Amino acid sequence: ALFGLPFTVPSPEAPARVGAPRVEALVSVTVDDAERCPIYGASAVLDVTVGPSPSWLRYRLESLGIRSISNVVDVTNLVLLEFGQPMHAFDLDLVRGGRIVVRRATAGELMRTLDGLERKLDTDDLVICDGEGPVALAGVMGAENSEIRATTRRVLLECAYFTPRGVRRAARRHGIHSESSHRFERGTDPGAVPDVLAHAASLLTTLAGGSAAPGSLLAGAPPSPRSPVHLRKQRMDALLGVSVPFDDALGILKRLGCSLHANAGEGATASAEIGVPTHRPDLEREVDLIEEVLRVRGLDIVPTVLPAIRPTMDTGEGTTRTRVAHAARELGLDEALLYGFVNPKDLAALGLPPSNLTLRNPLTEERSVMRTSLLPGLLEAASRARRHAQADARLYALGARFLGKEGDPDTLPDEVPSFAALLSGTERGWLAKARDLDVYDAKGLAVELVARVTRRAAEVRAQPAESRAPYLHPRGAAELCVDGVVVGTFGPLHPDVLERWDLGPTVIVELDLRALAAVGLGTPRFRPIPTLPASTRDIALVVADAVLAGSVGEAIQSAAGELCESVELFDLFRGGTIPAGQRSLAFHVIYRDPRAATAPDSARTLTDQEVDERHGAVVREVNARFGAVVRGA
Repeated sequence: ALFGLPFTVPSPEAPARVGAPRVEALVSVTVDDAERCPIYGASAVLDVTVGPSPSWLRYRLESLGIRSISNVVDVTNLVLLEFGQPMHAFDLDLVRGGRIVVRRATAGELMRTLDGLERKLDTDDLVICDGEGPVALAGVMGAENSEIRATTRRVLLECAYFTPRGVRRAARRHGIHSESSHRFERGTDPGAVPDVLAHAASLLTTLAGGSAAPGSLLAGAPPSPRSPVHLRKQRMDALLGVSVPFDDALGILKRLGCSLHANAGEGATASAEIGVPTHRPDLEREVDLIEEVLRVRGLDIVPTVLPAIRPTMDTGEGTTRTRVAHAARELGLDEALLYGFVNPKDLAALGLPPSNLTLRNPLTEERSVMRTSLLPGLLEAASRARRHAQADARLYALGARFLGKEGDPDTLPDEVPSFAALLSGTERGWLAKARDLDVYDAKGLAVELVARVTRRAAEVRAQPAESRAPYLHPRGAAELCVDGVVVGTFGPLHPDVLERWDLGPTVIVELDLRALAAVGLGTPRFRPIPTLPASTRDIALVVADAVLAGSVGEAIQSAAGELCESVELFDLFRGGTIPAGQRSLAFHVIYRDPRAATAPDSARTLTDQEVDERHGAVVREVNARFGAVVRGA
């Protein structure tokens, strides 16, 4: 006893009322689907009085997390906890037609469950019916039309074995997760059905003051004896890596409910035929028995031995992933952990082709396909943050994109290791006004990431219109190249994408880790500091908006020749005296003898005349190629 409350249960002997009709005279049971319901049992208790349960029963149930309802319902819940076997109680007077039928539901058939919701059934659902319609969704939840009421006088107890797969599908399909479905989904003991019925009837006659109807109904075939499992000592020692006395192993299995059918051999050749009880459906093979022996003896008996590992060639992708992650954190980004599956509508909103890798059993309808891009997850995270008044997001994600072959579902998808970063909101500088993020923020992040990962300078090019990412703004989409290899893309998101996810100004960066690994790490090379002064010229050119700044810079470098050390764009201006449809691009050009760093002894300082001649050639070249005019000239 605990706190003065008895914790013993009544005797399993259920007194039967003299002269009472047998159960088969009260109700008939038919099972139409023996595959999903191999055995179904029923018993009846008459002249019950429905009321509160005694204090010991209420205390026991509530201490185990189950709310006490009435003595009849509480008996079924107590048996559930004692045996791990769900059961259900019906009001026998509400069982129409005096019969129970276990069958498949018809398409569109309706049933109102105990939670008050009306369910539309599927042909895959197994239902328990009376003479007119469903009274329970088998193994999941009962219906309202036959529940126990305060006026109930005759109770029909049911106990059955339902196959786990069928219950699991029905529970997930209807979104019901009950104590009953949890047990059936994991497998119950089909051999315990008669004992559970007898014990429940015994409890009910004591706690509800009724008397049991003589006999019980068992429809379906009783479970056939399970084939014994062959256990060998030699195999057990080989798997465990340590010798276990065979007698000790047999003793452990006997204490777990197994039986010994035959024992042969001695020493290392010893073997035995082990009978497995019905309440252990997980014990099917020899390795299952060996695992039980190990579990009881303790994992600490297994010696630690390093396995032989066959060396494999390092592809560099793992190292590249680590370097990219470190660089992203150093640049102020926070990692977002994303699902590998996404909503197909999100892929369509980004203008991407649909994924041909659909999950057969998705967690939700919103995550039913494998991702072909990291952007949906990042956009969802940024949108959620914005709804919580966090408009500024600096996120990155690392993971695989699953690219399957169209029309070839049997081929494994190509898992492309990828990186994606998202910058959303505003940029706030020290003692500077906040401004919206733009394409130059994305460019700066992308170029610096590639430089830190590969130790090489990245070249930025506008994405060709025919291959431009549909989710990027057409005026800001660009790609990153290292030694002529495209390793990523960046740019501001298209307004339609921003509207879909309710975001402000947002830019993204995407990198292909496989391409970055193929590029490899650049080898740093020492260059001495030039000892000769440089001659600098700044030039502001007015060009049409369609002219790319990178193309103008390449033209300046080419026209200036070997004396041009570097060309840098430092300003872009529109408005004022600049005609509509044009813009001003300002470049900083440095001229120096190329031998100043490599052979300083033979180098010389450039004269103003030499620099002016080269700079004049630059002006003529950009005017001829782009129609560029020097601003202010």
